[in-house]
Amino acid sequence: MYGQVPVWTGVAPPLADGFIARPEIQHALEKSLVPGATVALVSDRAAAGTRNWRDAAGKTQLAISYAQSLWQAGAVDMVVWVSATSTASVLSCYAEAAATLGSRGHGDGEALSARLVSWLREATRPWLVVFDDLTSAALPDRLWPEGPSGRVLVTTTHPATLAGHHAQILPVGPFSRREALTYLVGQITTDLDQRQGAIDLVAELGYEPLALAQASAVIASSELTCHDYREHFVRRREQMTAPSGDVPAAAVTWTLSVDHADILSPGTAQSLLMLAALLDGNAIPGAVFTTAAVREYASAGGTIISGALAALEQAGLLRPNPAAPYPVMQMSWLVQAAIRAAIADGVGGVAKAAADALVEAWPADDQPEWLARSLRSAADSLRRVAGDSLWEGGCHALLLRAGGSLEAARLTGSAVAYWSELAGTSSRLLGREHPVTAGISERLGRAYLAAGRAVEALPLFEWIRNDRVRRLGAEHPDTITAGRDLGNALLAAGRLDEAVAMLDAAANGYERSLGPDSIEAVGAWEDLASAYRTAARCYDAIRLYQHTVSQRERIQGGRHPDTLTARERLAETYLADGQTKTAISHYKRLIADRERVLGPDHLHTIAVRGALGSAYHAAGRMASAVQLYEQTCTEYTHALGADHPDTLGACVNLAHAYYGVGRVTDAEKLLRVTLGRCVLSLPAADPLTATARTSLTNISGESV
Repeated sequence: MYGQVPVWTGVAPPLADGFIARPEIQHALEKSLVPGATVALVSDRAAAGTRNWRDAAGKTQLAISYAQSLWQAGAVDMVVWVSATSTASVLSCYAEAAATLGSRGHGDGEALSARLVSWLREATRPWLVVFDDLTSAALPDRLWPEGPSGRVLVTTTHPATLAGHHAQILPVGPFSRREALTYLVGQITTDLDQRQGAIDLVAELGYEPLALAQASAVIASSELTCHDYREHFVRRREQMTAPSGDVPAAAVTWTLSVDHADILSPGTAQSLLMLAALLDGNAIPGAVFTTAAVREYASAGGTIISGALAALEQAGLLRPNPAAPYPVMQMSWLVQAAIRAAIADGVGGVAKAAADALVEAWPADDQPEWLARSLRSAADSLRRVAGDSLWEGGCHALLLRAGGSLEAARLTGSAVAYWSELAGTSSRLLGREHPVTAGISERLGRAYLAAGRAVEALPLFEWIRNDRVRRLGAEHPDTITAGRDLGNALLAAGRLDEAVAMLDAAANGYERSLGPDSIEAVGAWEDLASAYRTAARCYDAIRLYQHTVSQRERIQGGRHPDTLTARERLAETYLADGQTKTAISHYKRLIADRERVLGPDHLHTIAVRGALGSAYHAAGRMASAVQLYEQTCTEYTHALGADHPDTLGACVNLAHAYYGVGRVTDAEKLLRVTLGRCVLSLPAADPLTATARTSLTNISGESV
């Protein structure tokens, strides 16, 4: 399918300083995780269905070590590291992998993910997918990777997340006494006298990896010996003793780490720690901590913020990930959960500061995507922890920004789920008639349309339009926009007569309220032209497109992208109406302008070149059609890869042209190759696959 291998996609956490290999577990992994297998690393002391201190057994570190060993040995050609805390995160990681392998620029996150899963299923090259911190709702069955050449490694709180998937469970316990002691003394290297009492300390800590990491960080950045730290630990544990008398070591050591950080950076370190605890600890963008919102919240300058972050790192509470392509801090979710519980009654102020910081750090264009993905995960974590506090005084801007980022990333299914949940919350807190609720419902309607769910969008757009008529009046531009949205939803739902009437009313309404030269009016006339064309009223569509092309040339200029798009729609309509000579003339002129504005290799230019080939084909000028189709196939293959839907569609067109000029063998050969790629790369019900299969059956005379 794709040729860009070997490749590693996704950012894994770094191996900890002094990482302990734990040979017994590594050997079990090597023995169990053979091609075609799935293995899940689960704490051997985790309580069923919960996330607690005893689950911190170092599963992620073991997964990193194993993945790196396979990669460095050349045993796998592809590693996909997935932070599996939500479906949106999984889809984003999959889309990144698909793009890296060559599936660029087409389809939403669901489509790209489906292509990747299909490729993994049929791939002959060895691959590894790691789902780190898998939660039960993050991975629908359709996204589960399988294939004889692949390995799947999971770290999770509990095996219930793997329901329905055959996986071998590999329990991970605490360090052995030797491993714990080796780790601890390996972290204390500056003053060897600090190792005094190390044997007793590792035993007191129960050999727990997280507790040892926090304890060693405090000792290494202080004058404490292991004996001193053990005394502090015992006293603190006695103060925290639960009714059962059983307090996990890490539940104590994190509090000592907080005390130590506060000594190193009084006040500011704790403020930053509380803010970080509300975000996604897998990858907190460093840009968040450089914002004015954070400085104001912590009442500190930039230098003090840097010092506080250093203090938290020295205390073992935060750590940077040098492997990430941008500054990232990471934090144990167990520590996060403890801090969240401690500040639950006063979370509102911290949540507001964190939300302000995320909005400030978020790039307007959502680029680079890996930064936008981390910000989306941080926003999702904050939203769920903050509850209704981000709705005090109205809907916080972060909630709208996060939804817009899902749309920009073409995560259509996730966007629908997000806006639906947000609309419900807004209706509950602000009321269904509130303008904010209406605005969110509008975003939900557009998300439904983007996901191809027009029937579900219709009642929303009908309600929004009626609400605006009531509140703003029928002639208000916002009301007219709601009518235009409703018209496009009716068109997508196949209710053509109603769509034509609604879009006609919207176009005339814009002209009355904003003037005939308004871009809104021109756009609405183009929507109406599209409806006419769908309804096979090509004469009316051509008349309107001629009008809008003239308007755009006068208002925006002949080479403006919107003008070129309008001219392309006009040429398409001429071709649909059978006016092939006129269509060819328009396409030729359009190609020349596209080449001047965008260049000959731009995807828009290639697409118009293919459309000209279709016009030649329709006109019976087969030699020219074959030449352009071949050129388009070559250009799409170079730009997008052989398995991209645009490339596959061009190949089907070329096969039809070959058949039309009597090159039956070439047509059949090309269709067989194309059908195989369609089956491998596209969703099962994709119409292009059906077209290729039907064409091949007709040409070969055999069922395929």
